[in-house]
Amino acid sequence: MTPSKISIATVVGAGAMGSGIAQILAQAGVSVKLYDTKDEALERAMTKLKSTMDRLVEKGKFQADEAAGILSRIQPILYLREAADSDLVIEAIYENLEAKRSVFTTLDDVVSADCIFASNTSSLSIAAISSGVKNPKRLIGLHFFNPAPLMPLVEIVPSLATDPEVLQRCVESVKAWGKIGVIAKDSPGFIVNRVARPFYAEAMNILEEGLADVPTIDWAMTELGGFRMGPFALMDLIGHDVNYTVTETVWTQFYYDPRFRPNLSQKRLVEAGWLGKKTGRGFYDYHADALPVKAQENVEVGRSVLHRILALLINEAADAIYRSVAAPSDLETAMTKGVNYPKGLLAWGAEWGFGNALQHLEELQQRTGDPRYRPCPLLKDWAAQAPNFTL
Repeated sequence: MTPSKISIATVVGAGAMGSGIAQILAQAGVSVKLYDTKDEALERAMTKLKSTMDRLVEKGKFQADEAAGILSRIQPILYLREAADSDLVIEAIYENLEAKRSVFTTLDDVVSADCIFASNTSSLSIAAISSGVKNPKRLIGLHFFNPAPLMPLVEIVPSLATDPEVLQRCVESVKAWGKIGVIAKDSPGFIVNRVARPFYAEAMNILEEGLADVPTIDWAMTELGGFRMGPFALMDLIGHDVNYTVTETVWTQFYYDPRFRPNLSQKRLVEAGWLGKKTGRGFYDYHADALPVKAQENVEVGRSVLHRILALLINEAADAIYRSVAAPSDLETAMTKGVNYPKGLLAWGAEWGFGNALQHLEELQQRTGDPRYRPCPLLKDWAAQAPNFTL
């Protein structure tokens, strides 16, 4: 496969993520074909993109002619055969293995042998998606974060079969698109959706144990921890159908490891159709007549909440390094640029003390007997190295 610049790309799926990726590529000078099976979906996407460009012109981000040029580089298509001259195809449809695999097997005989196949999956196996594709060497994961035009991170995920040259082309392309790329192992949840699971799960454990209520936990994580959003407000924003599905997928792919076990409190919200802001109700009530909620601003309780969640986050970060999911620098970048954590978890652990994180985990495991709190061997090593810890 001859290295070359990505000049023409096809994005499959004209939803929020697909249209956002199309915008990124078009802004970088790439000619983009935006495919969907439904004409109305393409019309909505193009209308939204036009509105986005108008706002960016008003804000002075682009001149009017620049915005018009960007839009002119995005061509809606209803037939995949029109993707024949693409250098890259990015699939950005819903999280279903068979559906994603079908996109690429359909394209096998449409595009050239040099065309790269990329999936925007957030949690599915890249190797599994490539199964059935005639040339799995050309398939890779490119996981953008929502909203794609604003979030700087892209997780670049090669499978066991991915050609190293394809990986290198994608690393170079992501940089050319103005994004920050990190390389992740083809492991459940990659970096961000693996390491971030305790941010949500342990918050719900604390809630289910009655140790603090929803607004107090969110207050602790934002006011004391410096996170931009608390776990419950963030889950409501993401949507519980989406967040719960990712959790369940990661848990299942890890052979039901207790560290990733979903929470019944979130499952019940999904079952009730309380999916968060988009339905008007989740952990919070977003209806106009809803009564305001107030946190119990108790610093002692808040610190207990923060330290408990932080200990699990640091442990998961340590385990990701221990299992070679990512390089330490890429992990730190992923968590600060992908989910806007106030600092990298490894740096935070060194600052707070890995021994403190280890002590919290050991106490929780002893008190509850729950194996989700088992410390990573690497965390134990780091705790033993203090104060002379270096990555």
